[in-house]
Amino acid sequence: MIPVTGYEGRKVGVLGLGRSGLATARALIAGGAEPVVWDDSPEARAKAEAEGFAPIDLSRGGVMDDLAALVVSPGIPHLYPQPNKVIALALDRGIPVDNDIGLFFRSFATKGWDNFDQAPRVVCVTGSNGKSTTTALIHHILQVAGRPTQMAGNIGRGVLDIDPAQDGEVVVLELSSYQTDLARALTPDIAVFTNLSPDHLDRHNGMGGYFAAKRRLFAEGGPDRAVIGVDELEGRFLANQMSEGPGDDRVIRISSGQKLDDHGWTVFARKGFLAEWRKGRQVASIDLREVSGLPGAHNHQNACAAYAATRALGVAPKLIEQAFHSFAGLPHRSQLVGERGGVRFINDSKATNVDSAAKALQAFPKIRWIAGGLGKDGGITALLPYLDSVVKAYLIGHSARDFALQIGDTPHEICETMERAVARAAEEAEAGEVVLLAPAAASFDQYPNFEKRGEDFMAQVKALLQA
Repeated sequence: MIPVTGYEGRKVGVLGLGRSGLATARALIAGGAEPVVWDDSPEARAKAEAEGFAPIDLSRGGVMDDLAALVVSPGIPHLYPQPNKVIALALDRGIPVDNDIGLFFRSFATKGWDNFDQAPRVVCVTGSNGKSTTTALIHHILQVAGRPTQMAGNIGRGVLDIDPAQDGEVVVLELSSYQTDLARALTPDIAVFTNLSPDHLDRHNGMGGYFAAKRRLFAEGGPDRAVIGVDELEGRFLANQMSEGPGDDRVIRISSGQKLDDHGWTVFARKGFLAEWRKGRQVASIDLREVSGLPGAHNHQNACAAYAATRALGVAPKLIEQAFHSFAGLPHRSQLVGERGGVRFINDSKATNVDSAAKALQAFPKIRWIAGGLGKDGGITALLPYLDSVVKAYLIGHSARDFALQIGDTPHEICETMERAVARAAEEAEAGEVVLLAPAAASFDQYPNFEKRGEDFMAQVKALLQA
């Protein structure tokens, strides 16, 4: 646990009692503060009570009068489409609003670091797609290299729930736009921007606000090194803002598909090969084609980002290559579930939007595509250029019929349930094809989250393989 500093003997409101909220409450107590906790969910309050907390409705008259700050969980709107009523009260009264990320950065460093040979460092990863895989891959590379490391944030543990730093340790954090948008302190040593595509636009009032939330990690964080994906305009703009010129190697530009050899430090992947260039010459190369845990161009971009971040930490290319080959990938992200008769079954339930689904569809040549769920604004017409590899689509969930109207001449079947979709795809698939779950939609029509949807797919596939 990281004890929160700066609030000794003072009351701090904690709004939201999920994983990060409960970790925040514990860390506040460890630092000598008095948390005043609340969640609108009776189930969340019951869980907090089981830990000894006494939830108090923060919107009740007088409760907020003595608060030194209000700490908010990431799922709670603080600005758009409109602030939660408790946050609105805090804004009106001038009570500082923060989140666990801000508390982490103000509390992580301690006087004990004076005795370390090497100060601990923090790597933060943000972007639209690939954050989790990139974060986990950086963490894995560091483990293979024998470096002490912890992983937290939007993946794994809450940031305040990790252990105090060891000598020379590297903490790797995945940060969503919800987390970067509100944190009052952001001071990473290395910041990574993977890419940008439309998502969470209601929370940020459009693409401009969404990009601005991501940009805060760099513009306000002031990292020593910035690893920036430049395959979109926003990434090129951010790289330009962070550098003093083409030769500035404090910015490492990365790409999947573009050759980048005219900047101070670049890492890019083309035709399955990763290349590192510094000062106009190639210094390292890795063949990614046989790295089973990182299939497709989107994962090659993740590999470039992780490679760049760990090279900035001094890890040798050979060790990074070794770690690539032992990386198993993350559940629900291009995850190989099994194979039968030359047909592979791939679980990419995390492909909840059009951009991530497009990346999955480009990763394999012949696809039996399981898609659908709770469709997002704009539907899936933007996927039409990527459907040449789809032999047939098997559509499920609330948006199945809408998706059927949007995929043009692509052969399809409305299956409605995961069980039927997997059965039909497996029945019709031929050797060399891939049965791919890449829904391009949210899961909430049939499942509580994308993990449960992916687990259902895996269960259906394993039942078939064992039959």
